[in-house]
Amino acid sequence: MKLSEYFENVQGLGVLATADAQGKVDVAVYSRPHFLSDRDDELAFIMAQRLSHENLQSNAHAAYLFVEQGEGYRGRRLSLTKIREETDAEKIQTLRRRNLPAECECAETKTRYLVYFRVDETRPLVGTGE
Repeated sequence: MKLSEYFENVQGLGVLATADAQGKVDVAVYSRPHFLSDRDDELAFIMAQRLSHENLQSNAHAAYLFVEQGEGYRGRRLSLTKIREETDAEKIQTLRRRNLPAECECAETKTRYLVYFRVDETRPLVGTGE
């Protein structure tokens, strides 16, 4: 199954890990990625102006871990490299899958970025996939 189809059809919990230039790691809960072209090796996340986005300014590498909803340990691990970003508010709004509640701290941040990544490697959640 193509990666874009997988994320379109599977529900679960995603976590994005980034690190700053000195290697200090941050992890944050993120929704499923967006695939904006027919390429399966390029995806995007909507990001607020927070630590994950800040880390990507000095270190383009990230990892995304996705745990499928349900029993067992199924999911995907993606190694990513940032390739570009944009701030087109209208485009970002059309991609949003849900509205954040007002009490959510992340809803307070108005600046949003659509950050594009190259998928360098895909592995299952557990094991090597070999």
